[in-house]
Amino acid sequence: MNYEESVRSLLALGRELASPQQAAVQKFGLENIRILSADLGNLHLAVPCAHVAGTNGKGSTAAMLESILRSAGLRTGLYTSPHLERINERIRINGAEISDDEFASAWTRVHGAIESLMASGKLVSHPTFFECVTAMAFLAFADQKIDFAVYEVGLGGRLDSTNIVQPEVAVITPIDFDHENFLGHSIEEIAGEKAGIIKPNSRVVSAPQRPEAIAVIRRSAKKAGARLVEVEEAWQVEETAPPSEGRYCATATSSVLGTELEIAPQLPGRFQIQNAVTAATAARLLVGRGFQIANCAIEQGIANARWPGRLERISDRPAIYLDGAHNPGAARELRKFWDENFKSRRLFLIYGAMRDKAVDEIAGLLFPMAVCVILTQPQQSRAISASLLAEMTSTLAQNSVVIPEPADALKRALSFASPDDVIFVTGSLFLVGDLRRFWQSDNPAKTLAE
Repeated sequence: MNYEESVRSLLALGRELASPQQAAVQKFGLENIRILSADLGNLHLAVPCAHVAGTNGKGSTAAMLESILRSAGLRTGLYTSPHLERINERIRINGAEISDDEFASAWTRVHGAIESLMASGKLVSHPTFFECVTAMAFLAFADQKIDFAVYEVGLGGRLDSTNIVQPEVAVITPIDFDHENFLGHSIEEIAGEKAGIIKPNSRVVSAPQRPEAIAVIRRSAKKAGARLVEVEEAWQVEETAPPSEGRYCATATSSVLGTELEIAPQLPGRFQIQNAVTAATAARLLVGRGFQIANCAIEQGIANARWPGRLERISDRPAIYLDGAHNPGAARELRKFWDENFKSRRLFLIYGAMRDKAVDEIAGLLFPMAVCVILTQPQQSRAISASLLAEMTSTLAQNSVVIPEPADALKRALSFASPDDVIFVTGSLFLVGDLRRFWQSDNPAKTLAE
């Protein structure tokens, strides 16, 4: 298959999540990915790796850890989800997404293996979209002869298709409520799913957690005989300068790991300091596993890391930020970012969400801060309609406008805003992807912002 045929074939399988109504009958498990990976030669076991789970910050942390490893001279692979604009973004080699030809080659081989396994009866059902792309990542990383892979969990951890890897280090970023239909309706249940990535006698890093989440992680690590390093206990972190354009820097000192680092992420938001220290902890544990990673590589990797769609500034006057804050924990961090950086400026909010999200709680945190909320809907079958969003949140916004088409919503925000105002696009990574793609195209909205 060529690239276009490969993408169509994959997307025909559906996306990562079913609708909430289908959640009860959706089958999750590792059987399919194990059978498929074994047929492909268990290539995921040939490459040393790190495995990153969590509710918030896992993508940024994975990106920082990969950047650290690349700065240390290792040839890296990074597997993340979802993508913002192109499906190739999910599989990166040395920081660059795989080419269309490499993507098509990987899918052709995975597809052929699936057809053979189903014909022989070894696979009872066709692997899901996410299982297929995960198998493609295993294949691409082995073909490219990388030195180290970083895998971001897609959903949960215990039953996620990435969880057949045997990582040198596992990382668990902050745990909060999200995907409750799949992972459970308490922090303890959700933490249990995330802690499912902990393997026997392994090394585990935990970012600062709620008390009920860290209790579950500690029990899981103890049961597995794993060494657990808790970021909050292992490091003393002190901010070293006032934020500049929402970016923070700090000194991080650890007697547990015997090191001191200057942390200066380019990614905006105070929470990125925490993500950076979490990634640095994983890197220091890899040093103990024999990987040559100097402190300067850790500092450089953190400074060089990029993660689009997370407090990403795409325009200056007015300032336009894209941020996929799609759960209450992420919304709380976004609210802090506003309070710390934009309290004296008028703020316009473009918001769209999926049907399985805690819209009431997120809107309660964010909508009162905006002089106007423009309600829209991502170009996704699981999106809440803009009109229904308006019904659900009518009492929370000072002013609101319903504009279903995302590009039109951004144009309307630009027509309202003055050069000194701020526009935020949030609520869904799919909405961020829609508007990032639109902004980078030849569109009239750019002229309005100039």
